[in-house]
Amino acid sequence: MRILVLTKRQYMGKDLLDDRFGRFRELPLELARLGHTVSGITFSYRYRVEGAFSDVTESGDAGITWHSVNLRNDFRPGIKRYVRYARAIMQNFQPNIVWACSDAYHAIFGYGLARQFQTKCVIDLYDNFEAFKASRIPGVLTLFRKSVRQADGVTCFSTRLADYVAMAYPRSFPTTVIENGVRTDLFYHHDRTDSRRALGLPKNAKIIGTAGALDRSRGIDTLFRAFDMLAADDSQIHLALAGPRKRGLRFPKGLRVHDFQNLPHEKVGAFINALDLAVICYRDSAQGRYSFPQKAYEILACQTPFVAAAVGSMKDLLKPYPAALFEPEDPASLASAIRSQLQNPAPIDIRVPTWRQSAERLGSFFQEVLDDENRH
Repeated sequence: MRILVLTKRQYMGKDLLDDRFGRFRELPLELARLGHTVSGITFSYRYRVEGAFSDVTESGDAGITWHSVNLRNDFRPGIKRYVRYARAIMQNFQPNIVWACSDAYHAIFGYGLARQFQTKCVIDLYDNFEAFKASRIPGVLTLFRKSVRQADGVTCFSTRLADYVAMAYPRSFPTTVIENGVRTDLFYHHDRTDSRRALGLPKNAKIIGTAGALDRSRGIDTLFRAFDMLAADDSQIHLALAGPRKRGLRFPKGLRVHDFQNLPHEKVGAFINALDLAVICYRDSAQGRYSFPQKAYEILACQTPFVAAAVGSMKDLLKPYPAALFEPEDPASLASAIRSQLQNPAPIDIRVPTWRQSAERLGSFFQEVLDDENRH
């Protein structure tokens, strides 16, 4: 198969090319490793060096070429250049499948581009794009919903989101779940003492923490307030944080707070292994109800105990483990769950998919779309 991937360059607080990160880097790379010919166009909403970039697997056995275009370059809008660039690549590459990912704009553009060149379009939903602020521009949601309804296929990163798509966008074409995976070279069980030593964390403290986007929209304030409650009662409780954050967010201060800012992705595994307990915060919102935090699988792969807000996919995933859930946006509930898990950590036995396994399912779905001769 010849597969063209369309995605924004920055997502989940990382950069696809600079950080070699995430769903839209790992799945295309694994598809290439499986023998497919894959190319990608990544649209940067921030200024970055433009051009063609080669991304290869760590073993060097497969790779893809990414073409990066900026939204703005030298104060000139880049949308027209992007459209011309994409059309030229479609003409030269002639993909069997356009996989349109990352936001409503890429879904709309990918669907239109595929129709123009009479090829198949599969739209990927890794979140509820209707909840994104950028989707609120008049007319965007109407075009997005039409694109999803009429796309040749839709991939979702969770069952809950796929169920929502079936309800909100009635479709006669196939939809499937392609879960996020983990990089097993980065996320696996490490010795906690060694991990703390590598990061400069205190050896004998009780350390709770989280790694990922630190944002009020995800309820991070709940963790801060719960930590204040716990720290007042237990001098051994420490808080570790890592991830991008917006200005204006007030963080706890003091010697028992360890802020690693934007920790390189290669070190996040050590960070998770250094914790006594990881915390996943989410609000009961339009985004939270359909999200599946990538960090959940990374924490599970590291075999670190954790608690999560009882909302969306986390509520489903942890249903057999009620002690690992807390009420969203309720600091007292979170503090109680943390105390309980620190005293009697409950092992969570859940399968964690690899990117290779998810890519195998994605490749099979693409073939299903191509094999259906009745599709237009």
